[in-house]
Amino acid sequence: MRVTTTAPSPLTFGMLVFDEVEVLDMAGPFEVFSTAGRLARTADDEPLLKGLTIAATDRPVRCRGGLRVVADHTLDEDPPFDVLVIPGGVTAAVETDRGVIDWLARRQRTSRLTLTVCTGVFLLASTGALDGRPATTHWEDREELARRWPDVRVRTGARWVDDGDIVTSAGISAGIDASLHIVSRLFDDRLAHHTAAQMEYAWTRTPR
Repeated sequence: MRVTTTAPSPLTFGMLVFDEVEVLDMAGPFEVFSTAGRLARTADDEPLLKGLTIAATDRPVRCRGGLRVVADHTLDEDPPFDVLVIPGGVTAAVETDRGVIDWLARRQRTSRLTLTVCTGVFLLASTGALDGRPATTHWEDREELARRWPDVRVRTGARWVDDGDIVTSAGISAGIDASLHIVSRLFDDRLAHHTAAQMEYAWTRTPR
């Protein structure tokens, strides 16, 4: 199945990966964007959506549960992309890595859109980008988000929050829902529906 969209040009999604990243926080959005890219092609038969992964170094990343992932690029390579994706997991060590946080701050400012999944919001909050803005995260972590970053307007009961250039989401399946929402928003609703159908995923379209 191929889908014709009104998108003017392809988009690349750049995803940060790190030790103790939650596998489905990372893989869920990647599956959405890569599946959409298989369905929607340019006139030259190139995918309209492409994904790449970025890590602090070139050594393999050990995800939660032990899965090992080798990223496509390092922070020093600083590859070009349009949409920044920050998955969740155990983020404490990354929050104290000034190189990663400074890179996120810069790339958030230059990206067309930023998506966080679950505790990935902690990394974005560490940059100051969420001060004064609405955001959400996994239900277990909302209290911590509010306590550690009191300037963030934490939303409860929301699967995701779309605040223009920043979309934050709760855990795992909410990150997939938010990713499909982004496909709908940046491309069109038809492509998002076909992507969900291809994945055999029951897309929850509303943020609550």
